[in-house]
Amino acid sequence: MNDYSAKDLSDPEDGDIRDDIAEHIDKRAFEDMNNQIQIVLQDMKDKFQTMSDQILLRIDDMGARIDDLEKNISDLMIHAGLETPDK
Repeated sequence: MNDYSAKDLSDPEDGDIRDDIAEHIDKRAFEDMNNQIQIVLQDMKDKFQTMSDQILLRIDDMGARIDDLEKNISDLMIHAGLETPDK
């Protein structure tokens, strides 16, 4: 009686096929994970760009309000006689 196991009787190329399948699955999993990471990073980039644009708009708006406030203060000081008008 021979002491062969099922592994001993299997075709040696079966191991190569299993390795190829495992490698393919690993590559596919890596590609899927990489794609998901790229999507998340692009989403984050878009959100940061939107926030950056909103911040710059608010800074511009605040600058315009400060300019208006300075003009109104100057007009009030002129009206009160504390300052002479610029010509």
